[in-house]
Amino acid sequence: RLEEFLKQEVNLELSTLPDFEERVIDVSEVEQLMNSINAIPAPCAPVINPQAPNAATGTSLRVCWGLFSDDTVECYQLCYQPVSNERHSDGQAEHTLKVKETYCTITDLLPNTQYEFWVSALNASGISPPSERAVYVTAPSPPIIKNKKIRSCENAALVCWESRDINPVDSYTVEL
Repeated sequence: RLEEFLKQEVNLELSTLPDFEERVIDVSEVEQLMNSINAIPAPCAPVINPQAPNAATGTSLRVCWGLFSDDTVECYQLCYQPVSNERHSDGQAEHTLKVKETYCTITDLLPNTQYEFWVSALNASGISPPSERAVYVTAPSPPIIKNKKIRSCENAALVCWESRDINPVDSYTVEL
């Protein structure tokens, strides 16, 4: 009987067309609720640390900062510029770096120069307010010893040197 049934031609056309009702479902409230659950807030302002001892050379500074909250942070934006006595000096360029860690070593700086640093945190929701500004100072350049002016005798020596720095140096240490 199965063989006979399979040999028959079957008409699969529907005699009447189905009548479907078009219904629009408003899911905007659910979508808004889901977006508010998944959204992370913009981070709070980081706190920049004061300059640590031995964190400077004549041409580099190591700057550190941290967060006092459990904010989600993708990266940090570190800004700096040389400190100027003039209020709005156009010659003092502001530099910006993107950093993944909570520290950065900045190189190619001028010796014995003050630099002002501030940092902001970034995530998918936006950027934090900037931290307070902190002033760091690079180490002075070593002085140039004037070999032609060196004098010595049995119990004394006279050594003369000259500073290579634009800004005045507080003190020198002479080692024998």
